[in-house]
Amino acid sequence: MKKFFLRAVLGCLLIFCVNQVLSYQGISVSVGLNIVSLLTSGALGFPGVCLLYGIMAIQVL
Repeated sequence: MKKFFLRAVLGCLLIFCVNQVLSYQGISVSVGLNIVSLLTSGALGFPGVCLLYGIMAIQVL
């Protein structure tokens, strides 16, 4: 259970930082911080965060 919360918190921090970097560079792909992204990053970790950005990138195309 501790690992889940650790991955969820680190995933949210990663999403926030990546959103800031992409926004600064003018790229319009951003993942929202909500319960779905929290559960995805908590359950899957870093690959889950990559999955969320992959889904958003496909929607932009």
